[in-house]
This record gives sequence, structure tokens and C-alpha cells, in this order.
Amino acid sequence: MKVHTKKGIDKLLFGMKQKDVELLYGKPNKHYKDDDKNIIYLYNLEKLRLTFYEDEDFRLGYIISSNSKLELFESTIIGKDIKTIKNNLIEKGIKSWEVEDFDSTQNHFNEPNWIILQSEFDEVIKLEIGAIINDKDEFDWKFNA
Repeated sequence: MKVHTKKGIDKLLFGMKQKDVELLYGKPNKHYKDDDKNIIYLYNLEKLRLTFYEDEDFRLGYIISSNSKLELFESTIIGKDIKTIKNNLIEKGIKSWEVEDFDSTQNHFNEPNWIILQSEFDEVIKLEIGAIINDKDEFDWKFNA
């Protein structure tokens, strides 16, 4: 499953509606509304958590995955050393990281690409990627229905 910075993961593109995602992956294993009334889809096999934003007409705006087949710039990342991953990303132009510590886990956030790599015991355990907000303070949707 390829991670496409600023666009999505695999065949998923930011801006898709639920029906578009279901055409690709079928019905989710679970779905629910979060506290902000966003719709969340969970796909167990793909290890995907998809957020459709209520205030954006339920467009796909955020993806979380712990799929071991995730590839960022041709390299798998889950289970790999966080320092090595971040060093490899420097040559791809992803250089700045804000790090937040939560007990045994750390979130490594790159704002220009809206990517979070979550690590525990110095290994990447999860990737989060969100739709980019453009200069007009609007989401830069990549999917055109």
C-alpha cells in the first residue's frame, strides 16, 4: 500500500465520499460517528481508519493505518527504526519533525505533508496522514467526483 504524500494511501484520495471508498474496498467492518459527528470507517484486513469530515460534506480527510505493507517512497515503514526512516526521508525533502512524547509512544509530525509517524520502542507502529489545507485556508481535495 503506497503512501502518496498530500494525496492519500493506495487507491484512497482525499476528498472521496463514502460511496467512492465502498466501490474500492466494500462496506467497512465497522463504522461510527465520533464526538465531532465525523463518520469513521474501519477496514480490518487493510488496517485502515478513515475519517469523513462532517463539516466538509463527509469527504475523506484523514487516514490512519498500521498496515505492515505501507510504503513511503518505495520503503516499508511499519516495524522499522524511526531514526532510519526519518533520515531516509530527508533526501525526499521531508526534513522537519515536531516530536510529542506520550508515555511509551512518540508522535513525529511533519506539517508540510501532514504526516504523523507514531513510534514505540523506536519502531514505527502507525502512520497518520491528513488532507492538506491550501493558501486559501481550504482543503486541497485530490479526488474529483
